[in-house]
Amino acid sequence: MGLWVMDQAAAQVIERLIAPSVDAAGYDLVQIRFLQAGSQTLQVMVERKDRRPISVEDCGEISRMISTILDVEDPVPGSFLLEVSSPGIDRPLVRLDDYTRFAGFEAKIEAERSIGGQRRFQGRLKGVEGEAVLIDCDDVDERKPVEIPFADIRRAVLVLTDDLIAAAQDEQQMQG
Repeated sequence: MGLWVMDQAAAQVIERLIAPSVDAAGYDLVQIRFLQAGSQTLQVMVERKDRRPISVEDCGEISRMISTILDVEDPVPGSFLLEVSSPGIDRPLVRLDDYTRFAGFEAKIEAERSIGGQRRFQGRLKGVEGEAVLIDCDDVDERKPVEIPFADIRRAVLVLTDDLIAAAQDEQQMQG
């Protein structure tokens, strides 16, 4: 597992530089982060706007586009490896609309601060209400979903379950 090397501010600068080109090419940025695992790596996760699976050719196209922009703008001191990938099935949840899009699936959420005495939650996503993410947790003794303010979410990912795999396969067959 990688360690954070550069702060989120650097990732935000890079996002501002590459987002317009990535968007114009028909992709959504999912996540940008710097990792240290032997050498410094800039990891860029993207998905197609049409939600079809990302191909190796897609990753190559995006990688060349981003490399050109970063070579010209040079926003990061030193050298790094660029890694462009799909978010995968058990993807990170980074935008508020991700929680609506993946409502009904299981997720793990880590909050910045304690909510009802805990910071880590796992359960079925119930969508959003205003700026709060709703999640049904088996280990919480309430009959209503836990509300986690979106601004307080440190990290969230979908959990790889049979339901999630089946939904991904169904989506691929529909687009196939």
